[in-house]
Amino acid sequence: MRVIYFTFGVIFIDQVSKFYIKGIKIPFLNFSFSGMYPGESISVIGNLFKITFIENPGMAFGFNPGSEFKLWISIFSLIASIGLLVYLYIERNKSLSLRIALAMILGGAIGNLIDRTFYGIIYDYAPIFYGKVVDFFDFDFFKFTIFGRNYDRWPIFNVADASVTIGVFILLLFYRHHTKEGIEPVDEELLTTSEKINGNLNEVMDDEKNAGNDLAGRTEDDQTDK
Repeated sequence: MRVIYFTFGVIFIDQVSKFYIKGIKIPFLNFSFSGMYPGESISVIGNLFKITFIENPGMAFGFNPGSEFKLWISIFSLIASIGLLVYLYIERNKSLSLRIALAMILGGAIGNLIDRTFYGIIYDYAPIFYGKVVDFFDFDFFKFTIFGRNYDRWPIFNVADASVTIGVFILLLFYRHHTKEGIEPVDEELLTTSEKINGNLNEVMDDEKNAGNDLAGRTEDDQTDK
């Protein structure tokens, strides 16, 4: 289960980057960091790549199914994260690529789940499970359609979104390898034992056949003597 460190790493980087972008106050430590204001954008590579601070109330990559589904999305994310953790433990002896992919998907899911679950309380703007997800990676390079909606630019995303995407890409890249892993290898000792049993059965059948031939031959000899 060492790949779980990938999960912890993704969660740590994701949350630190979000606190850095949004800012945070810790009164009992007398610590305060203002971060960026909503909508603020800092150019990194011209208009191609910028750091732009937005918050979305929905799912990954800014997709918003509506506030009435907010609670259900948060609960589903929690259940899915627990399910992924259990599945990761079950598959702990499978290939490294599969485990890393699952660990990255789990880390990304938990990262955004923390936003939805606790950010509303931490920043005092919503009850538990109704927080908004902090996004800031801003790329602008081509048009596309996703979930039936047209975009003239790539949706702003975060570390958690990127981790889930990379994890899914790894699963697709090594799909055939993972599928083959599901077939249990033949136990060589069992195969050898089976071959021995088949060999013994063949020998018995040959002996019976020879005995039958001998008996038939003796019967013909007796009839000839008579």
